[in-house]
Amino acid sequence: MTNIYVGNLPYGASDSGLEEIFSAHGTVDKASVIIDRATGRSRGFGFVEMSNDDEARTAIEAVNGFEMDGRQLTVNEAKPRS
Repeated sequence: MTNIYVGNLPYGASDSGLEEIFSAHGTVDKASVIIDRATGRSRGFGFVEMSNDDEARTAIEAVNGFEMDGRQLTVNEAKPRS
């Protein structure tokens, strides 16, 4: 299982929009945009989980720099929480 960090998301980003972008490169198990509790808007980042490591690497390379609603996404493998 590969957990992928996606940064610089537009405020209007949704879980389904994030899943749609990554599913073009493989099977997405889960996609979630982190939401600010106070405003209800995206905090500008999210995570995508993919069970196939090869598909995940391909997706990271393909989506890093992808433009979503005028913003260039920053995509890399998520670092484990410490």
